[in-house]
Formats: sequence, structure tokens, C-alpha cells
Amino acid sequence: MSESKKNSPSVRFIGVTEEFAGQRIDNFLLRQLKGVPKSHIYRILRKGEVRVNKGRIKADYKLQAGDSIRIPPVRTGPQESAPRLSEQLRSSLEKAVVYEDERLLVLNKPSGMAVHGGSGVSVGIIEALRELRPEQRQLELVHRLDRDTSGCLMISKRRSSLRRLHELMRENRVDKRYLALLAGCWRKGVQMVDMPLRKNTLQGGERVVRVDAEGKPAQTRFKRLQRFKEATLVEAKLITGRTHQIRVHSAWLGTPVLGDGKYGDDDANRRMREIGLRRLFLHAHRLSFRWPGEKRDLIVEAPLPKALEKLLDKLKS
Repeated sequence: MSESKKNSPSVRFIGVTEEFAGQRIDNFLLRQLKGVPKSHIYRILRKGEVRVNKGRIKADYKLQAGDSIRIPPVRTGPQESAPRLSEQLRSSLEKAVVYEDERLLVLNKPSGMAVHGGSGVSVGIIEALRELRPEQRQLELVHRLDRDTSGCLMISKRRSSLRRLHELMRENRVDKRYLALLAGCWRKGVQMVDMPLRKNTLQGGERVVRVDAEGKPAQTRFKRLQRFKEATLVEAKLITGRTHQIRVHSAWLGTPVLGDGKYGDDDANRRMREIGLRRLFLHAHRLSFRWPGEKRDLIVEAPLPKALEKLLDKLKS
């Protein structure tokens, strides 16, 4: 990587090498601009002060080898100290590993834990893992899960793996399946939802997603697994991967995910709280894909948390 006047408050130009191809621009800047507040980094991205190949880009832009990045004058401060991890968090993350090889790490992410820091969260899973494994310098989130969703979360251990997995996801060759408990009783065995989704920001700054004809294409395949008196357990397969997709599509069907305070049914949520549901009942239980050149699919499963298993047992009785 080539760069000029690294520590002076002047415009910098950085050429992206193959090593960093596939990384999001915001994550790249967070590592390049040590000591600069995250809020400031996202501000200069929003204002278009950061340019890639002379053009404006969004925070989720994925770098490509050969890109030229313009970084505006930014005065860097002292390097942030590494996050302090409690023994409980260390133990929780170590126990959460459900699969690992030389290219990939898959965690059974606990509900309530953010995948990365920001928005009031000082340490997310990726920051904690980097602190736990300082020798593994290329750990990156392959995708994201909502904070309240549990289950399979992929972390790449190499830049090359990150690029391959992003290619597979763009080509819809990563099969992601979730378990969700929905309000109401389904009669249909399979339901395909093909409704575009659009992000909206409300007056208070809260971000929500709505079904909107002008939104991005979104498809979810729901399969009924078990019916209860007032709820239905389904497996949801993501055909696309939009923000809050399963939650919004199930709510659009009139059977929202139970425990969902944003898109759910307040009365149904209250009844479920009375029998022990204290979280969103959405769990990424299975993912599968095939590495290029391999003859078999890699299949990883994350067991349903005990609290959700106990709730299902209560519904059966």
C-alpha cells in the first residue's frame, strides 16, 4: 500500500492493494485513522469528503484492488487502547465457536450482543475477537446479524476468504436459514414473500424498514415447521439479504416475529413474555455453501438457545 504524509493534517491518497480488496471503506478508515472518533469518520463519509476513484461512496462500499482513496485532512489523536474484555465475555465467545478452519470462523452469536462497536456500543463481537486473537490480524465480519438475533455469524480469517465469501453471497450461493416463532397460526406449509424493502428514518432518528415498491428487491421463503395454539414455528430462508428482512416480511404477512418490539404485535409479545420470552425469537440456525474448487458443501449449524427451547416446550404442553 502506498501513502503520503501519513501523520500530517493534509490530503492523503492511498492505493488499495489486493490484500485489502473486499473490505468495507468504513472499516478500512477505522484502522487507518487511529485515534479519530468513529462519529467523525462517518461524518466525512456522509459529506463526501472521502473519495474513491474521485467519486463519492457510501460507508458500505467494498474496496477493489487498484482503487484510489482520497482521505481529507484529519488530525489523528493517540491510538485507542485495546478494549478491556471481562472474563465472562471471553468465556462466552470461546464457547460460542461452532466451526473453525484456517479460512473461516463461525460463532453462535448470543442475542443482545452487537456484531461491531458504534451507536453507543463500545465493543462488539469483531472488536472483542481481535482483542482475544491479536495474532490473527485479518479478522473481518463476513455479514451481519441484528443485535437481538442469535445464531450463525461468519468471520473471515483471511482477506482472500472475505472476497470469496462476498462473491458467493452476491451470487446467492450461500444458503442462510433461520428459525422464527411467529404470532398467529399458519395453515399454509410454505409461503414465498417477494416484496421490495426500503429503509426509512423516522423523526426521532430511529431507522425502520418498510415494504415499498421503490425499495430494493427482497425475497424470503417461509416453511412451517410446527403449529401451536397462538404461534407458528417456521424456517425462513433468505433469498436476498436486506436489513430486517425476515422481521419485515413476516410482519407484512400479518404474523410478526414474537418478541419483536419494532415490527411486532404488542399484545402477542406481552402474552409470550408472561410465559418466559425475553428476547426476539429469531435464530440463524444453519448456513451452507461450497468453496470454489471443493466437491462438498460446508454446512454449519448453531443449536437453538436453551431459553428458546424451553419456551417451545411450554407451548407444546
